[in-house]
Amino acid sequence: MTLAASLFPLLCWLSYAVFAGWLERRRPSLSIIMGAQRKRWVRNAVRRDTPLDAILSGNLMSAVSFFASTTVLIILAVIAVLGQVDSVVDAVSVMQPELDLTKAAVERHIIIFLIMFVMAFMAFTLSLRQFNHFCIMLGAADHADEADQEEIFIMAALNTLAARNFNHGIRVYYFAIAMIAWFVSIWAGIIVSVLVFGSILYREFFSAARELVAGLKQDVPKPRG
Repeated sequence: MTLAASLFPLLCWLSYAVFAGWLERRRPSLSIIMGAQRKRWVRNAVRRDTPLDAILSGNLMSAVSFFASTTVLIILAVIAVLGQVDSVVDAVSVMQPELDLTKAAVERHIIIFLIMFVMAFMAFTLSLRQFNHFCIMLGAADHADEADQEEIFIMAALNTLAARNFNHGIRVYYFAIAMIAWFVSIWAGIIVSVLVFGSILYREFFSAARELVAGLKQDVPKPRG
């Protein structure tokens, strides 16, 4: 049961992308809708020769860089905790006296926690690289001539891919709450995982922000499938 509770937040995080992709075939998500706005941004950006787009791109990359750097610090902190497992076991035993929690179970949970943040770091660095490619292509666009539609599509697609990877990394922080709740109670870890899953799903598909953006007259891409 302790192993299942440790793996549950990780499985929820991995399965969210699959479930969201299935749901997007029936109802466009906020990410899908914003993808149309990203294409609109690129279409307008190639028509103007101002520093505005460089500033916007820089702000996006700064946010990704911040989370990538923060994730590295968390990874180092978790590795340090692995060297103090005995103290963690004692603390968990106080919070869960009825549970005969072994040192191996705590080590396993911390390692799973570490794996999640390593994967988040990889998602953030990939996002940063894709935003970098987007900036290069945006800078290479010729503002004097009519922009190539294929070029606009590729730039918008790169921007959307970068945003998706960024969101994938951000979700680790949400499900990390469930990993922390596991130390209080293994059932708390499972319950929090379900609540986080539902919360993210609501924000992406049913939130007020999604409804507001969906209300704009725009060329929303058709759901995949």
